[in-house]
Amino acid sequence: MRNYTPLLYDVCAMPVMGGPYLAAAFLCEKALNEVDGVVSFIRVVDKWTVTGITEIMLPTVINATLVVMFKSGIHRGSSQIIVVPTTPSGAVMPSIVVPISFEGDDDHGSGFVAPIGFPAQESGLYWFDLSVDSQPVTKIPLRIVYLRVAQVPGQPTEATS
Repeated sequence: MRNYTPLLYDVCAMPVMGGPYLAAAFLCEKALNEVDGVVSFIRVVDKWTVTGITEIMLPTVINATLVVMFKSGIHRGSSQIIVVPTTPSGAVMPSIVVPISFEGDDDHGSGFVAPIGFPAQESGLYWFDLSVDSQPVTKIPLRIVYLRVAQVPGQPTEATS
């Protein structure tokens, strides 16, 4: 039987070595800014269903809220967050560029909450590549599912409404 010696160390004495650190990156339906300054995120999603009556999915604008939050660590100063959406077929969509400032204590938070509308022209897995000052940080997935529904008799079609 082996004897194990527990490792004892002072966590508070460990220096913060880097940053910024990603705290959260996701898509949701909406964000609520509460009166006490706390933000609530409603319906966090990684899958979005588009319905239609056509054989193939028509171009559809997906309206969501993009949430990106960091903790500064030892990183200070101005930076740029760049989000690059990529379609399931590999086409790169226009980038979202947001200036951000890291300041204050090591645990100070910086980030943004922004409504986005992007044109989904195909079903499948979309990726949102997230970088800070051109350094890759993470990827946010969003799967678009197309669900064909039967047209109700007497209802106008998409082309006639």
